[in-house]
Amino acid sequence: MIRRILLVEDEQEIADIVKLHLEDLDLQVTHAADGIRGLTLALKNDWDLVMLDLSLPQVDGLTICEQVRQFNPATPIILVTARTSEAERVTGFDSGADDYITKPFSITELIARVKAIFRRVDALREAPESEVITINDIVLSPTSRTVSIAGEDISLTSREFDLLNYFAKSPERVFNRKELLEKVWGYHHAGYLHTVNSHINRLRAKIEKDPSNPRYIQTVWGVGYKLCNIAS
Repeated sequence: MIRRILLVEDEQEIADIVKLHLEDLDLQVTHAADGIRGLTLALKNDWDLVMLDLSLPQVDGLTICEQVRQFNPATPIILVTARTSEAERVTGFDSGADDYITKPFSITELIARVKAIFRRVDALREAPESEVITINDIVLSPTSRTVSIAGEDISLTSREFDLLNYFAKSPERVFNRKELLEKVWGYHHAGYLHTVNSHINRLRAKIEKDPSNPRYIQTVWGVGYKLCNIAS
């Protein structure tokens, strides 16, 4: 099966280089040079990966990211941008991005990010069907990739679901950020640990009644995070 990538990038030189290297991996790449065409293509087709620049003419990348998330919560999204501040990365994750890479970037790093996403997707496809996991009032189905809390359906991005699913497999076990980064993201570089923090905060905002005083995903200071089995 040929994987299809939508690349939305207004800098033609960058787009050409990225497209060339992705196609060397036997990936089918469709390029859009502005936000309107990018948004149209993103919502018109199912993609195996969407790569978005944030600073696009006509429609910005965050808007496209949010629209894609509403259209298909499971589509992996990588934001590619010159914006480097932590606040801007958090905004990108809050808009539904799975990953964030800043310009200037090395092609080697970008390819590693893309491969990590596809390894995760392949692992999910190849895994045997799992029974529904119930912890407290959280009901999680790895097969249908759905989550409900106290009977209310919760909409999670693919990465948020993977993170919660990883916690749910071992309730009460404490995971440090490095392990979560390696197991859920497939990365091994400590420089990306902020990504874990951002996704924990986003996940709490969706599943906790009071994210500032979390009931489910709790911080173990100096160690990491755990999913509490309140009934245990």
